[in-house]
Amino acid sequence: MRPPTSEPVIRVRGLARTFKTKTGAVQAVSGIDFDVRDGEIIGLLGPNGAGKTTTLRMIATLLTPTAGEATVAGADLRTQSRTVRSRIGYVPQGGSTSDYELVDDELILQARLFGLSKAEAVANTAELAKALEFDGLGRRKCSQLSGGQRRRVDIALGMVHRPFLIYLDEPTTGLDPQSRANLWEHIRRLRDEGTTVVLTTHYLEEADALCDRILVMDHGGIVAEGTPDELKRRISGDVISLEIDGDSAYLAMEIADRVLTVRHRLRTDGHENGHAGKALVHLTVDKGDEAVVPLLHALGDQGITPGALTVKRPSLDDVFLTLTGRSLREGNHS
Repeated sequence: MRPPTSEPVIRVRGLARTFKTKTGAVQAVSGIDFDVRDGEIIGLLGPNGAGKTTTLRMIATLLTPTAGEATVAGADLRTQSRTVRSRIGYVPQGGSTSDYELVDDELILQARLFGLSKAEAVANTAELAKALEFDGLGRRKCSQLSGGQRRRVDIALGMVHRPFLIYLDEPTTGLDPQSRANLWEHIRRLRDEGTTVVLTTHYLEEADALCDRILVMDHGGIVAEGTPDELKRRISGDVISLEIDGDSAYLAMEIADRVLTVRHRLRTDGHENGHAGKALVHLTVDKGDEAVVPLLHALGDQGITPGALTVKRPSLDDVFLTLTGRSLREGNHS
């Protein structure tokens, strides 16, 4: 059931969460603000530990905020938590299927708990089984499914009651490429039918392909917001990336500054690509193809030969590099 007023569908102000640990308090989310509009796919993008899942669990009423307030689906997060839960679908990262239940029985029960009739529950279950490609598995126990099949059933559990607002926490983790592409198509179809989707991901390709708008998160805060194209336009020009011996990286950056007009420069450790002792130097320039030759000549004059060189248009990872000084891909391996 949609609330009588739904603009925005989610409104968050100053939301924060601090956890107590043996070594002291840890602020997982630090006073964030954002809105989600009706009928859009919004992505929380960031490395593991950025605060994405904690944020999603708070706006799903599964974690009580330490500070801040939010309205979700027309209901106050703190005082109307049952109303919030009745209006959303939630697919957790760790899964929610029971080992010993039959697939169809679990989905039908989930739909019935949200007030659907038996006929509606059966019809929705059959439709999702076909759309998410696990039809024919309905009389199997969840423990008998493969990891990818079980993940698709997890996703169906969050959708079977047809909520107009769905939260997906790392929805495609564990899926093979074909199943991932299929789920992307299903998520787009949900949006086209008027469903609002909030998802967390650390896959750059997923955020770029799916999201109408992205909130880039790092260390519990939102460091940037916009459409994928808007975020990439924050870095004008091309990005030249060079692999260089770590000891020569800063000299290479100084040389680049002398021979080129460099808009932005950054050094990262090469271990993210499995090259110990190497560094990656990233240079943002107006025209990358034209800059390569004079750059290589100038580096060669100083005895510096890059191990590898690429020129590309800015990506979401380049945005994250510029904002945080580290690669999003690197953050996901730490």
